[in-house]
Amino acid sequence: MLLSQMEIETAQSPKTKMESLRSICDREVRVHQQNLDSFTALFPTSLHFIKALAQDAAQAHVKLAKLKTNLREAEDELVKVLAAKTRKEAKQMATRDSISAIKARVEEFKRTVQVQKARRDEYESIISQESLALAKFEKVRHEIKENGEIHEAISWYNRVLGFQIEGGHGVKFTFNDMNIENPKQEYCLTIRHANDAYSLLDCDPPLNGIGELINELNRTNGLFKFVRIMREKFQEAAALGLQPQSTSFRQGSSAISMSCPALSVSTDISESSTKKNKHRVPLQEVNRQVEEVNYRSKSTSKATENKLYDGRFNRYSKKPN
Repeated sequence: MLLSQMEIETAQSPKTKMESLRSICDREVRVHQQNLDSFTALFPTSLHFIKALAQDAAQAHVKLAKLKTNLREAEDELVKVLAAKTRKEAKQMATRDSISAIKARVEEFKRTVQVQKARRDEYESIISQESLALAKFEKVRHEIKENGEIHEAISWYNRVLGFQIEGGHGVKFTFNDMNIENPKQEYCLTIRHANDAYSLLDCDPPLNGIGELINELNRTNGLFKFVRIMREKFQEAAALGLQPQSTSFRQGSSAISMSCPALSVSTDISESSTKKNKHRVPLQEVNRQVEEVNYRSKSTSKATENKLYDGRFNRYSKKPN
């Protein structure tokens, strides 16, 4: 029985399988048919959609081509910009280096300027010191020159005009070259200035009218004129044969050599320097007197015996044998 059942099952199984397969195929056919119907129904819509997509794709392709072109142009511009940027950066770096070099040079120049300023200050100090020293030297040289001119004038008066001045208790005026026979013979006059008044201390040889001359001197304070007149008086006295006395008035102090007869000084050495300066003639006046006498000396005739007329000075030079 069991065997028969197995045989029945074996006999039924292919049929069953075929039926099951048929049912399966039918189901699949229906499904595919439904799918086909759905696809057929959706195909026009899909076709329109695909066409739209194709058109969009074509437009997108055109846009993409334009974008690629723009991109290439942008890339070219970017390259140019980058090149310009690179050049600018290089230029900036060169400018920075140049600025750094210039700053270094400026600092060096500042140090150099400071050094030069220090040297300039040092040189200015040296120049100032040298200028002061030069000014002192010029002052000393001028004083030496003035003293030389004064001594030259003194020497000239002593040598040519035979005139000397000595200071002491009074002022002693000594004239020589008055006497042709004895040119070295001295004619002396001593006056004193005190309390704003002149007084006669000694006159060798004595002369008439000297008191009136002293009074006129006190009125006019014209010592130049007084000395000139006294020289003329001594010349007249020498011409008349009056001789100086052997014992003359002696000064109470050492003699002081003066410059010329035009020099008016205080007759008392003990008086203050203020009074001395009051009666002192400047160097220009001394030089003027010397030049005046030189001019008068040159203007005389060569044939004469070096006489000076016009009421000023008369000099008789003794000719050598």
